[in-house]
Amino acid sequence: MLKAGRSQEEIRQHNLGALLRHVHLGGPLSRTELADRMGLNRSTIMGLTGELTSAGLVREELPKDTGRAGRPSLVVRPEGRVYALAFDVRVDRLVAARVGLGGTVLDRREAVRPRAGADLADVVGTLAGFAREMYRAAPSDAVCVGVGAAYCGMIRPGDGMVRFGPNMGWVDQAFGTELGHRLGLGLPVAVGNEAHLGALAEHERGVGVGFQNLVYLHGDVGVGGGIIVGGKLLDGDGGYGCELGHMMVNPYNGRPCGCGSRGCLEAEVGEQALIDAAGRSSELSGREGARAVVEAAGRGDVAAQDALRRIGDWLGIGVANLINLFNPGLVIFGGMLRGVYRGAAAQVHSRVEANVLVISRERVRLRTSALGDDVTLTGAAELAFSEVLANPLEALAHGATRP
Repeated sequence: MLKAGRSQEEIRQHNLGALLRHVHLGGPLSRTELADRMGLNRSTIMGLTGELTSAGLVREELPKDTGRAGRPSLVVRPEGRVYALAFDVRVDRLVAARVGLGGTVLDRREAVRPRAGADLADVVGTLAGFAREMYRAAPSDAVCVGVGAAYCGMIRPGDGMVRFGPNMGWVDQAFGTELGHRLGLGLPVAVGNEAHLGALAEHERGVGVGFQNLVYLHGDVGVGGGIIVGGKLLDGDGGYGCELGHMMVNPYNGRPCGCGSRGCLEAEVGEQALIDAAGRSSELSGREGARAVVEAAGRGDVAAQDALRRIGDWLGIGVANLINLFNPGLVIFGGMLRGVYRGAAAQVHSRVEANVLVISRERVRLRTSALGDDVTLTGAAELAFSEVLANPLEALAHGATRP
């Protein structure tokens, strides 16, 4: 909402960004729909769309079939030549994508990431190489307006410093700065914690659309989380909030955790906990190993089913604590936890029924991620688009057309 006393130019800039955001997140919208959503008259909408069209950020076209008499309202679409680079650094995989305005993945690259400890140079080199390949494949008139990256660790706001990545041994690694140097675009690299970005992605594009208060739990090698309160990410005093995987659930005889503690939610429900509970640690490992246990349980494997029930009970304890604390309208399970939740929903719901205050559980819903394995990559892309959505014309003017 605009504050009182803003100039006409500030109001115009705000409205340009708001309109672009509507078509970026909502897809093609008619001028009439935009006027209704933004509370502006049609002539103002026409002026705004005209500016964005002239800049090459959107295009206007006649609807294919209105089914109504009279002159149809033009449809406004995001322009795909405007794109962002999105990177997702997971414990065991590196993903890069060129994402067009509107959220369409235009190009994509992936590589396996060996679990070899602090590997900043290797990660940055691989991602920069992917970026160069995608530059060459992009149309000659394409413009990059932002760069965003999701990293599986605690990120310092502002400069993308990885303060702590417990599963790979990263401590105070200048990831954002180094990646920006290697890309050579003259654009800063915005870096966020992968689960925080997953929460924002589900809130803006996934199953969380329309919910102002939600909890997102993301399972990869470990467990992370993000909490949306009043439509905003809860990030804490230093930006390191919502480390839900390190919520204590089993303090007395809990499993050791990569953070140095014991009995964290991550230690009790992460990939290795599931594989160990199924008695398959000698043959399985990693994300694929965890998926193999879930699939075996679905086929009737008794040991795998018992493992899912055990892990599901710990997951339910964590979820119950979070519902009591934050009273969300929705709890979302993403990453590896999608399969765990589907296979252990009975245990999770049983804990919610037994351990959550009656009033707090009246309306809460439990769902799996709608964005699948790309949830954190989608969050990185939205982080990259944040500047152009806030100030479209200026961000476009500073965009990069060459590597």
